[in-house]
Amino acid sequence: MQISVNLATKPFVELRPLFLRLRLTMGLLAVLAIGLGFGLHFLNIKAQAAQSRMDDLRGKTLAFQQERQKNESRMRQPQNMAVLARSQFLNDLFAKKSFSWTSVMMDLERVLPTGLQVTSIEPAIAKDGTVSIRLKVTGDRDRAVQLVRNLELSHRFVGSELKGERLKASTATNARGMIDPNAASGVEFDIVSGYNPLPMPAVAAAGETEAVPASKTGKTTAKVVKP
Repeated sequence: MQISVNLATKPFVELRPLFLRLRLTMGLLAVLAIGLGFGLHFLNIKAQAAQSRMDDLRGKTLAFQQERQKNESRMRQPQNMAVLARSQFLNDLFAKKSFSWTSVMMDLERVLPTGLQVTSIEPAIAKDGTVSIRLKVTGDRDRAVQLVRNLELSHRFVGSELKGERLKASTATNARGMIDPNAASGVEFDIVSGYNPLPMPAVAAAGETEAVPASKTGKTTAKVVKP
């Protein structure tokens, strides 16, 4: 008869599977760390290349700004002031020449309510190329307000505002050639609006299109007085 006696104070635990899992986990973490290291290295290379390009562009921009300042200071010299004034005059003239009256009239024809008459159109072109238009129209106030609403809904006119109104004395004459005091007087409204001009191909196409007579469209003809 054999009797087995376990003299160990603690039970035996097999640690090989645990150590194997730990080795596998450490290997995976090492591979992941190596991959992240390579990725970080390539990202640093790209960041350095982008920074060098940014520094190059910044240097070129600074050089252009310095050259521009030198040219401006040279043009402001007394012997070159006449050339500067002439160049500014020509730039303003070219900007005014680029303004298309045809496209403005076509856009106004779409938004002008019946019963209103445009008596004046004054375009203003800023240095940055933005165009604003001051309109003077005569007619009823309700129709003038409707015109402002139509301008706001249009894609060509932006920021339209009714700046003021004033009573316009009638210039109608009687049979004797004298001003008739009994003739109805109108109200003239000042409207200021920004304007988005048509691109050049569209302007050329609009200039070739023949305007439809007001009698066929049922709208009031807009009378334009150029400044």
